[in-house]
Amino acid sequence: MKRRNFIKNTLYSSAALASTSMLTNSCSNNKLKKITILHTNDVHSHIDPFDKDNDKFAFKGGVSRRATIIEKIRKENSNTLLLDAGDIFQGTPYFNYYGGELEFKLMSMLKYDLATLGNHDFDNGIDGLYKQMPHANFNFVSANYDFTNTILDTIVKPYQIFYKDGIKIGIFGLGIELDGMVTRNLYKETKYLNPIEITQGIVKTLKRDENCDLIICLSHLGFKHDNLPNKISDFKLAKATKDIDLIIGGHTHTFMKKPVVIDNLENKKVIINQVGCHGLFLGKIDFYFDSFKNKMYDGVSIEV
Repeated sequence: MKRRNFIKNTLYSSAALASTSMLTNSCSNNKLKKITILHTNDVHSHIDPFDKDNDKFAFKGGVSRRATIIEKIRKENSNTLLLDAGDIFQGTPYFNYYGGELEFKLMSMLKYDLATLGNHDFDNGIDGLYKQMPHANFNFVSANYDFTNTILDTIVKPYQIFYKDGIKIGIFGLGIELDGMVTRNLYKETKYLNPIEITQGIVKTLKRDENCDLIICLSHLGFKHDNLPNKISDFKLAKATKDIDLIIGGHTHTFMKKPVVIDNLENKKVIINQVGCHGLFLGKIDFYFDSFKNKMYDGVSIEV
């Protein structure tokens, strides 16, 4: 489980920019802006660390330890966003007893900025999810779940925009198809829309209309589905679309040694990252912007 990794790559230089030169020159001119993206996925109601009897994860994880790490990072850089890619619920007796109230209250105490919805977040039904939302001092985004004619209509938005140090950040959410994974009576009239088609429209809005400098997808599609060639994954989404800078994934519980960087529809780079499950790791992506808003990034998975 040695998952602590560090990578450094150049992203989206608009004029074949040499990354080392950009970083050096920007630092010397004090023009470099740093935006930190922290993220979790598939925490599944794991509030406490694993106990000593767990073969793989003894004494690891836990909300209090995550809070300590997050607080330290925020002190280092106030321009930080904390995000979650879904499946907040289901996995320990805390969920069975409190129905999600504790999870949302603790995430609010950690000052999460935004989350998307996973399939297990419907395990108490759409009404049960709605009932717990007043305990969440953060919003939820999902662009490909159509909640018309449900209790979540107008509550879950397609995307949200943040401003950090003059950088405009657009974040949208995507969820996996619920049919076959969640019984219909739990998600009711929620409609699943094709993620690739929806993404093309959302990204156009964020890039051209909203003029976002950084576009992030909070995805609960899964990293890859090798045995299901027709199922849309983060990998397929990145290759079939354009203008996404970062896909923060969930659902497949993929412990990545480092973020994956692949080419999109226009042969530009897309970062994909996912940090396994159960709050064992905290993802950290630092974006650096020069005065022309060219981007670089560092990525690391922090063991909790």
